[in-house]
Amino acid sequence: MSHPYVLVGLGNPGDKYVLNRHNIGFLAIDAVAKYHDVPRYVEKFQGHLTALRLDGKDIFLFKPMTYMNLSGGPVAALMRFYKIPLNHLYVVHDDLALVPEKLKVKVGGGDGGHNGLKSIDQHMGAAYTRIRLGIGHPGHKDLVSHFVLTNFSKNDQNWLEPMLWTLGKTLPSLLGEDTAKWLNSYHLAVKELEKK
Repeated sequence: MSHPYVLVGLGNPGDKYVLNRHNIGFLAIDAVAKYHDVPRYVEKFQGHLTALRLDGKDIFLFKPMTYMNLSGGPVAALMRFYKIPLNHLYVVHDDLALVPEKLKVKVGGGDGGHNGLKSIDQHMGAAYTRIRLGIGHPGHKDLVSHFVLTNFSKNDQNWLEPMLWTLGKTLPSLLGEDTAKWLNSYHLAVKELEKK
């Protein structure tokens, strides 16, 4: 029996955080749900959970509804309940070290000061895949907390909307597949969108 994959988006719950830079992980998961027309989320494992089947793969989409720094508990509960191995976990999150619209995928590594990753690492270890979505850096570390908890600007929409639409379309095809090949197809899809 093949194990399901889990695609987790990190963010903070509540209306005031919805369009925050820190919530780009939630936005990406919602984009996947919208593009693939999946069933509505249900409340489970202290989060919002839904699922789809695509290309022979069962995929859970999950948004922990604890605050960011407690994300690991709900993710670990979901993984344990369905007996899913860590290499089937993919976590989408904001990354200050990458310029806006830049995207990187990596397995394991440090948490880079990201409290959501730190929490997941503490509960389960670090050997899962991180999908790092660049949001840029405010220029000084003292400004970081305010920056990540403020909304994307109108100018940000120029790159954010194509990124989210393309992630919505392509993210499920990354699961269990070759990362370099997926990145190539992702960038081609973004370029096609920008031509329109």
